[in-house]
Amino acid sequence: MINTSPSRKATEVILHDAIQRDITTARRTALLQILWNERFLTRAQLITRVEYRLGRNCFGTSAWEDTFYRDMRVVKQAFQAAGYILEYNRSKELSGYNLQGQPALSPEFRQMVRASAAEADQRQIDIYQQLSSAARFRQGCAISDTARTVVAFRIQQENPELTPQEANRMALQRAYSP
Repeated sequence: MINTSPSRKATEVILHDAIQRDITTARRTALLQILWNERFLTRAQLITRVEYRLGRNCFGTSAWEDTFYRDMRVVKQAFQAAGYILEYNRSKELSGYNLQGQPALSPEFRQMVRASAAEADQRQIDIYQQLSSAARFRQGCAISDTARTVVAFRIQQENPELTPQEANRMALQRAYSP
């Protein structure tokens, strides 16, 4: 369902610019994208994912809860305009925000997970399962950090005027923005 009309492309350019300049637009866009791909995420999980994309305290430091709920009201309206109902499920098994009638993962996200799983080597999985939870977590963080560092280094090489922090932010945006 890709609309390539000139109006759509122009709107996307303006939205991308707004995301770069306005933290509120960036937060709301990130929330929408995250919820489009994954359901049953709690407030804390959503905030963590958005802060990972946009930086710590992107919701503010004092009235962050109010900011989150204002953002969620707009995201809910956006989903409603597209014909979806964003709701909060309080059941113990599946608690969190979800799109009514939609599976826990979007078809695109599910396909990415399947493709990644198909590439896994059973010997690697067996070794990995022998590691403690803490060791697996550290290994995952190290892999993610290394990949981001490599991308940030390449960005800074291509744009020498950028500071390392700006290059790192751009690397995170490339990884988590469509």
